[in-house]
Amino acid sequence: MLFLAVALYFLLACLISFLLLFPAGRAFALQMLARANARVRGWFGEVSRAKGQSVAAIRQSSGTSAREASQFLRRHYLLVIGALVLLAVPPLVALFSGGSTLGGFEESTREVDTQVAELLAGENLVPPAPLPPMLFATVEVEQERPMIVSASRDWSVMNPAYTQRLLQTFKIMKERHGYDMAILEGYRSPERQNKLAAMGSSVTNAAAFQSWHQYGLAADCAFVRNGKIVISEKDPWAMRGYELYGEVAESLGLTWGGRWKMMDFGHTELRLPGVMKRR
Repeated sequence: MLFLAVALYFLLACLISFLLLFPAGRAFALQMLARANARVRGWFGEVSRAKGQSVAAIRQSSGTSAREASQFLRRHYLLVIGALVLLAVPPLVALFSGGSTLGGFEESTREVDTQVAELLAGENLVPPAPLPPMLFATVEVEQERPMIVSASRDWSVMNPAYTQRLLQTFKIMKERHGYDMAILEGYRSPERQNKLAAMGSSVTNAAAFQSWHQYGLAADCAFVRNGKIVISEKDPWAMRGYELYGEVAESLGLTWGGRWKMMDFGHTELRLPGVMKRR
């Protein structure tokens, strides 16, 4: 319904702009106004003859108003066009921006895969064994994810509802697509969140308690290939993996960062209602 209203509003703005920009359009509009004015005068004349009442003053006022409106459009059509453009900008922005939430995060529009959801409800997966810390301390990993070596990868401090979905995602990625996955960071303290935010928008736009990491409902993940962490999106194998990862995660009801304006392909989160404090 909102989309239809915005579309109609936009079409109306375009129509009015066309009439004001082109002389033929203005002439047509003025002609229609003149015809409407003549009909109004005729109607008042019939009423006057039927009831014996004089409507000369009303007709004169109507004619004056029409002339004034016509003169205003001729003199100030650029001003009118500018006003219409300003009115059209907000619905255009709303129409093409796709809508956003706090911190620029965008909601996923995919429906949960019912078959996978049934598997999730009937299976309690166990987190994998932690990987050696040295895998997260390489130059390649640090370039892609600053300060990731000190991040928490403790599954036990994360929300169980989220961890089960994420573990199911890992399992499907391995069994169906052949990708081994590892968690880079799960729970993130408010202090760490602010430190990352201070590093700039290229790292994160979210301050403390504006990220689902603070609630144990988000994680950043990557792939493991030949005993190494692979994060770079420039690697075609990894990029294909991120696409598959997003599809699987969304099928389990998770929000995938690959659909955001500032894309974060390895990020997923579970947006439980009533948890995030809007500030």
